[in-house]
Amino acid sequence: MPTLLHIDSSADTTSSTSRELTGLFAQTWLAAGDDRSVVYRDLHRDPVPHLSDAGLHYAPRLRTPAESPSPEAEARQQELIAEVTAADVLVIGAPMYNWSIPSSLKAWIDHLHVLGTTAPFDTPDQPFAGKPVIIISSRGLTYGPGAKDEGLDYTIPPLVQVFGKALGMAVEVVTADLTLVGRIAPLAPFTEQAAAGAETTRARVIELARSGK
Repeated sequence: MPTLLHIDSSADTTSSTSRELTGLFAQTWLAAGDDRSVVYRDLHRDPVPHLSDAGLHYAPRLRTPAESPSPEAEARQQELIAEVTAADVLVIGAPMYNWSIPSSLKAWIDHLHVLGTTAPFDTPDQPFAGKPVIIISSRGLTYGPGAKDEGLDYTIPPLVQVFGKALGMAVEVVTADLTLVGRIAPLAPFTEQAAAGAETTRARVIELARSGK
């Protein structure tokens, strides 16, 4: 049975753009096959704790004598890794918070990126290699080529580095820009651009979901 792991991290539980788009992906992906299922994890409502011991960064064989995670922390990490292992596809909502990612999302990633277990260190192993992951990032402004704030996006690059390079996953990125139009008065001149961008973004999310990715 194909399984989608659906991850949300926005603190906005009522009008979040990233939540809306990950939900659209999940609904569209489910509708593409009768035998499909979704596992949902809300990192804001049910946050993963920050790493309690530096040893959780490493496979047990690579830890120093001073690193000794508790059995509860070990079990939590194994549960999160197993959840990704069991999924065929991941969709992750990654809103931009202060030019970076929510701390709730970072804590989850820190449990998944384990040197010598899920990421190469003393071996080249990448057990998640090739697994599709769709990252949906919402941002209040624009950060693409030629934009005033070009180069200030610290949300997408680290996610692509972790999931794509370190974990070897097949990463697709969808961005929703100008999400603060309608809330911040000086952005009113960008209303038409925001509406057109939102339509394009939704179409891309649907396309990716229907493609099986």
